[in-house]
Order: sequence, then structure tokens, then C-alpha cells
Amino acid sequence: MNPVTSTSTLEICPSDHAASPEERAKRMTNPRFGQVFTDHMVVIPYKEGQGWGRGVLKAYGPIEMSPASSVLHYGQAIFEGFKAYKQKDGSIASFRPEANAQRLNKSAARLAMPELPEARFLEATRALITQDQAWVPGAVGESLYMRPLMIGTEPALGVHASSEYLFILMASPSGAYFSGGVKPVTVWISDDYVRAAPGGTGFAKCAGNYAASLVAQRQAKGEGCDQVVWLDAIHREYIEEMGGMNIFFVYQEKGETVVVTPELTGTLLPGITRDSLLQLARELGFRSEERKISVAEWKAAVAEGRMTEAFACGTAAVITPVGHVKSRQGEWLVNNGETGPVAAKLREALLNLQHGLAPDSHGWMKTIVG
Repeated sequence: MNPVTSTSTLEICPSDHAASPEERAKRMTNPRFGQVFTDHMVVIPYKEGQGWGRGVLKAYGPIEMSPASSVLHYGQAIFEGFKAYKQKDGSIASFRPEANAQRLNKSAARLAMPELPEARFLEATRALITQDQAWVPGAVGESLYMRPLMIGTEPALGVHASSEYLFILMASPSGAYFSGGVKPVTVWISDDYVRAAPGGTGFAKCAGNYAASLVAQRQAKGEGCDQVVWLDAIHREYIEEMGGMNIFFVYQEKGETVVVTPELTGTLLPGITRDSLLQLARELGFRSEERKISVAEWKAAVAEGRMTEAFACGTAAVITPVGHVKSRQGEWLVNNGETGPVAAKLREALLNLQHGLAPDSHGWMKTIVG
């Protein structure tokens, strides 16, 4: 049995059946995103009236809960996603984990769930990455993907906010998202479904948002497309997101490159990669804007040569160029269906920062293992 250690809020119970170095190396060879998991996870319980209890880092494995657990009936489930990267000097650092902790709590508040203190979130992050540091791959574009989630576990069928919750943090080694290199995708503009409406949960990273998106994604696949593009719920006119990612557009205006993304209205997810790219764009000499963009403007601006690129961004893929747009009103190519120079430059700048190959003037990288 491996030794048990602890802090004031977290008990460390290493697995006694962790993967051997040989088995770990085999599982880390070209892992598909989210298909391979490390040896451990962190679990922290909550009970109304008592607050967050002492957590435990233990062997990764199934969790036990009642079939009456509220998450299975009323959907109180939220999650996050961020990454840890091997640095040039061999250390390991995570990218903006405090921003994920803050967004998790905004999601929690919207779903009537308890907020997890940021310090507890970061403690769990440090503990799991430190324990499973051998699972962090080293090449540029590779990372250890961290998935925190919170679910309601009270065994009761009444329609009310759960009085009990579990916070769980797991980790998954991730190879380069595009194994054959970054390739532009084809997208379908959905006018049958909407992702979120004003006053709803669009800004929250909750499971229900993703469940409701699957039928539209299936429709996009049926139209020969890789992803769906969401429009606003009121006018069915303004672009909001692409699949589960934020979307950007690149304009050339009077000799100036302008990087534009839909403004946050409460129906869009406030992406951390989105925020980072807006800042990096300015540092690279581009102007960045947040405003509404209609489908009509997208089509016309491409035809007129004013819009030269479109791309989506998110934690998993970093940047995904859009090369071909389809809709019931017609279709068009963006940048002749190729990856544009602005998207490529932004992707390189962000990856270099995350892997310690470029200076981090923002303090975004948090060293976990020195």
C-alpha cells in the first residue's frame, strides 16, 4: 500500500496499481483527445450546512452514487477544461487555471450550485499535476488536459437544488489535436436550432448546453460539414459560436488587419482562449474588436475581399480555421479553403507562450513542477 500524506484540506492517497513506465508510454503514444486518463483524480465533497469537506487525491476510477442523484434527473452538472504544458526547461506549468476556477464559479452560481473556493481549485490542480507529472507529454502542441467538474448528488427526486455535490478533477494526456497538421473545417450555419437564449445558461459551461447541441451537430454532419455555427435566438441573424468554440473573423481595412469576435451578450461562453487571443492579437500589431457580425455580413465581406479569414478557438484545438461555409441560403469559401496567416501566427504565438518558448508578459503560466 502506498503511503498516505495530507494537507489541511486534501488527503493524498497514491494508487497502488499505477501504470508502469512501459504501460504509460504505450498509452501516451498518439492518444485520442479525452480517451486516456492518468492514474489519479481528486474528489471533494460538499454538504449543505457543512460546506466543502476534505478532499482526497486517489486512484482514478468509478464513482458511486444513488440512481436518485439529482444530476441524473435535473442536470446540475458543470465543468471546465484547461491544460498543463511541459516547458522548455523541463518544468511543468498550467495555463490560466485561476480563470477556469473563476468561470466554474460563475457557472455554479447560474445553476444554483455552491462555489468552490479558488484556493481549493488550485490546490487540487497542483496536487494532481504533481502526482501525475509523468503523464505530461513534451512536444509542442501536446499537453495534459485537465477536466474539473461538479455534479449534484443528493438522492432525492424533488425538483430543487441539490444539498450535496461532488467536485472531481481528472487529467488526460493529449497529443496534437490535428495529427496531420491544422486543417480548415467546413461549417453548417444552423437556422433550425439555437444554442442559447437571453436569460438562459449560454455563458455557463454546463452539461445541458452541450447535450442540446448534439442534434444540430448531427445535422451539420449530415450536410457534409465538420461543425455547426450557432446564430442568435432572437433574430436568427447574428453569429454567436462554432460548435463548442468561440469564433473569430479577420478583416483587412484601410491597410490594417482587424481581428473581430462576437461580443459577449450573456448567450456566449466567455472563452479563456478567446480572451487570450484578443490580447495577443493587439500585441502582434492587429486591431481587435468585439461586436455583432451577421451571416449576411460574413458572406458579403468575403465576396468583397474585406474578410480574409475565419477561425474558431478553444482549449482543445487552440485554433481551428474555417475554410468552407454552407447554409440553406448558399455556400462560400474563406481564404480559398486554406489556413490564413493571421490564424497561423496567433496559434504559434499562443503555443510558444504555453510551452515556455516565448516570454509570458501576462503571468498566464503557473509553474506546478519546477
